[in-house]
Amino acid sequence: MTDNYRAKNPNVLLVDDEPDILELLELALRKMGLDVDRAGNMREALTKLAAHPYDLCLTDMRLPDGDGLQVVQHIAQRNLDVPVAVITAHGNMENAVTALKAGAFDYLSKPVSLDQLRALVKSALKLPQTGPTGEKMLLGHSPAMQKVRELIKRVARSEAPVHISGESGSGKELAARLIVQSGARCDQPLVAVNCGAIPENLMESEFFGYKKGAFTGADKDRDGFFQAAHGGTLFLDEVADLPMSMQVKLLRVIQEKRVRKVGATSEDPVDVRIISATHNDLAERVKQGKFRQDLYYRLNVIQIQMPSLRELREDVSEIASRILERLRGDSDVRFSEKALKALQSYSFPGNVRELENIIERALAMCLGGVIEEQDLLLVPVEHDQPDNAALSSKYPLPKYLDQVERQALLEALEQTGFNRTAAAKLLGLTFRTMRYRMERLGIKDPHGTDDAE
Repeated sequence: MTDNYRAKNPNVLLVDDEPDILELLELALRKMGLDVDRAGNMREALTKLAAHPYDLCLTDMRLPDGDGLQVVQHIAQRNLDVPVAVITAHGNMENAVTALKAGAFDYLSKPVSLDQLRALVKSALKLPQTGPTGEKMLLGHSPAMQKVRELIKRVARSEAPVHISGESGSGKELAARLIVQSGARCDQPLVAVNCGAIPENLMESEFFGYKKGAFTGADKDRDGFFQAAHGGTLFLDEVADLPMSMQVKLLRVIQEKRVRKVGATSEDPVDVRIISATHNDLAERVKQGKFRQDLYYRLNVIQIQMPSLRELREDVSEIASRILERLRGDSDVRFSEKALKALQSYSFPGNVRELENIIERALAMCLGGVIEEQDLLLVPVEHDQPDNAALSSKYPLPKYLDQVERQALLEALEQTGFNRTAAAKLLGLTFRTMRYRMERLGIKDPHGTDDAE
């Protein structure tokens, strides 16, 4: 039913108790090729929102049984995939600001201008879809995360280069994508490049493209990242990993807005917005002579610092619950109170990425549809260690997580006398999964026995 509903024209829910205004708005929206549903009060609106998916909700602030703010809050609290805008009385900016803070993406003032209405609708239907998976939104209501969201909203309106800093796994690429999705280039290409993953001898041809015959194997003309992103955005992830030779060439392209392909005799104009990111301290890299100062100033026009998960303690439960909703599928697995408290007190050196890994592993470990504290397999960090020492023990993250998993498997095997079938049952794994993980982690039965499946 949902897919069929979505397959039709974009659908808008109008909420107002004045029939004349409803008729005017509906007529204007239908002329734009949209389907329209009406609700005359808050209760009717909430009922319809529960029954159908909508692409946009437009609600008056004054309703006979409540106000539009309650509709906004209902949508936000339930993480419904519906951008919502409010209609406020003329000159009542206080209501508009309150609605925006509650989760509305925009507002209209009475009397409603049809031009403004059309512009609002076009903008809304291009908004990123932020459904209950949380994959395309920054979760959390802590001051640090609210500050980041506000910055993203502001920088999205400009064309200035943005540099996003923050620890690994803190959501830098997600922030970059949200900037693009909320900006004027949202319908243009976004090319994401991991600067640390490209061999130095291939960088120039990858970034700027090459002409046929420029080198062995160049059997045809090929565009680079800049040409592919023309008109849109180039996201340079881990920009601190660029070698000095490439930094010089990148600086020139940003300054001149022109690119010369390898083997070409002329330059081509390029129009790209640059967003960069790194987990390194770029200013410190400049001091160390490892990053060009002139390039640093070109990239770091506007800076966004992504908070670590340790700085978002009050948001951990919400973020964890949303990740669990996405990973558990149709099951009803939930966290116990002790498990949530354990997550809130954990240091998360790998940030949200590590949290996802922990929850995915806990889903495989838990029994009875409840994730308990022991299922999380959290390794406590010594409080008397300096922060950097505590963090360094967790990197590289894959190695650290393998150590945690190995410890859990060994504990289960020791409890069961190295009976793999019993240990697998204890861990909530299948026998084949247990055997595979033991082989991968190099765990062998000291007695040399082999219990069958």
